[in-house]
Amino acid sequence: MKQTAAPLGGDLRRAEDAELVHDTIRAIEPLDDRAGENMQCALEEKLPQGVGLGALAALLDRYMCATKSTWEHLEKPKKCTLICCADHGVAEMQVSAYPPETTAQMTANYLLAKGAVANALANFARSDLHVADLGIKAPLPPLPSLIDRKIAHGTKNSAKGAAMTREEALRSLAVGIRLAEDFTAEGCRCFLPGEMGISNTTASAAIAACLCRLTPEQATGRGTNISDERLKKKIEVVRQILAVNRPDASDGIDVLQKVGGFELGCIAGLILGAARKRAVVILDGFNTGAAALIAEALAPAVTGYLLPSHLAAEPAHAAILKKLGLTPYMDMRFRLGEATGSSIVADFLDAAIEAAKSLFAEDTATSDGKGAHAWKRKAAADAAQTKEAQDEMKAVPYRFLSKSMSDDADDALDDLALPSFPALDTIAMAACQKRIDSLAKPIYSLGRLEELAVRLAGVTGEARPPLGARRALLIFAAKEPSARQKRLTSAFAAHAEAPVTLALLDRDSKPAEAFAFGQKIARELAADGSLLGLALAAETDEMAREKAARYDEAFRPAKEGTAILSLLQSLPPALQREAAALLGALCAAESRCLVLLDDPATESIAHLAETLAPTLKPYLLHVQSDYLALGLPASCGIAASLGMRLIDAALHMENDMKTFAETAVAVAADGPGKGRQS
Repeated sequence: MKQTAAPLGGDLRRAEDAELVHDTIRAIEPLDDRAGENMQCALEEKLPQGVGLGALAALLDRYMCATKSTWEHLEKPKKCTLICCADHGVAEMQVSAYPPETTAQMTANYLLAKGAVANALANFARSDLHVADLGIKAPLPPLPSLIDRKIAHGTKNSAKGAAMTREEALRSLAVGIRLAEDFTAEGCRCFLPGEMGISNTTASAAIAACLCRLTPEQATGRGTNISDERLKKKIEVVRQILAVNRPDASDGIDVLQKVGGFELGCIAGLILGAARKRAVVILDGFNTGAAALIAEALAPAVTGYLLPSHLAAEPAHAAILKKLGLTPYMDMRFRLGEATGSSIVADFLDAAIEAAKSLFAEDTATSDGKGAHAWKRKAAADAAQTKEAQDEMKAVPYRFLSKSMSDDADDALDDLALPSFPALDTIAMAACQKRIDSLAKPIYSLGRLEELAVRLAGVTGEARPPLGARRALLIFAAKEPSARQKRLTSAFAAHAEAPVTLALLDRDSKPAEAFAFGQKIARELAADGSLLGLALAAETDEMAREKAARYDEAFRPAKEGTAILSLLQSLPPALQREAAALLGALCAAESRCLVLLDDPATESIAHLAETLAPTLKPYLLHVQSDYLALGLPASCGIAASLGMRLIDAALHMENDMKTFAETAVAVAADGPGKGRQS
């Protein structure tokens, strides 16, 4: 694609911009609800009977409807991360923790040092990273790969009047539309927009206040993690912006012109252009949400082409998502708009597509009497099979364990006991946090991604754990799951590069035997890796919910020192064995292994273990209840596999990013980052 805009006369350019914007808006087609219903029905027919994909099904369905994909030709999309950069005149009101020249410095970081969050997460998501200048004020060093679409050297101070002219607003939208056209022509079907512009959360707060009908207090957050004193000032600045400009909520261009920014207009145009080309846009946080509000005000049908990612720490983000009709897939407490959460959801979309393809692949095995596909493992694929089927069979990472467990337990054991677990390595954790604080980003802006990196450092004793943490997935089951369930689990586990061990519990074993069995297997797996996913198989979602409820009820009386066997006695024998095996498996944390908990029943048993052995708690990650809003009661390893990908994202952050000193980016002059970043 061309890196600079073709020169045009002023009047001609304005006319072309306006025409392009209006033509694009008119050409956007609403999604076909019937097509979505048909896709959902087709997916339900292929899923294990009574088992759903929760929020992942909605993610997959929305993508397929927007792009008009079919099950027969479903492929992972080519992704494009586009960071739009521009300065804001309102920065002179001192509403940010960072100086205005940071916009130019970070733009150079993306393209020269390549040490920003956007670089790290684009690497993680396997997305092409592009950077566009819409209105950077400070001079830039030579950046050959920069997409130069400069409209002006920053907007005007919106606290004193309109941020830009109407022509400039239309220009920013047109630039975004043309970029969408260029990238879709190159095959991009999934856009991950981000933005860089000091004080842009002030502009976004004004947009949100106008279009979501919020007060300045409701709309305004800490942005780059500013102090309480500066936050009060920022709220008053937003109030002043709205009072001076009185943006018209019925006219998206008027709102953009008066209180917006060039990069926000470009993202709004990108959304419009992507919708016209039937590509999807995964929204990141607060600023891309504000840009989406502008696009939605101009063309309400664009919401069908938007995918949510996370719930940002900015207070108005929830109102933005509600206005757009979107429900986030995770709560990671991010405060950064460099396609952070959207990169993670793009990776989840890839995993869901891989799983769907495995379910819809032409079956090469015989069919059982119930219509489910029989499970086959072959030393070599039959010559008549397709290459796709061959690759699929080779990717299945299952190991089956099923035997009498009497040799693995002491029959005289009267109770089951959890050990005292070693303390996390606080020296490694402090060193890890210090490095993360000095990475070129607002301090603490990556929320739970930072927490995961620091936790892993404490578990492993490595201040900077490397990429490619070794991992395994262990699933306990009373009987072998269906072929479809194994196919589904296998796809997500393969995406996380996690070998699967399916441990079948002996129906005649006692709880002590099951405990020893789970302990032995998990310790073997933990000896080879630092990540262990634990899951319990369930035949249906309903049965999984019932199981979790039974465990919650049985374990409610537990307190430190309670005998485990006394708690298990109120449960049916099958649930006793299952809980005992999982409790035994949790002992793997002794080997300094981070344990990812998969389904609600597994989490319930883990809560019991945390109550009985509080030193275990730092080693456990409750993936669904604390991080991902997936709604997978019968997860069977899916949530744990995606949790491993969260860990991978954290490791990319720590290993791919560079510090302020390494990138020559200015450090914070306000808030908790002042004096800590270097």
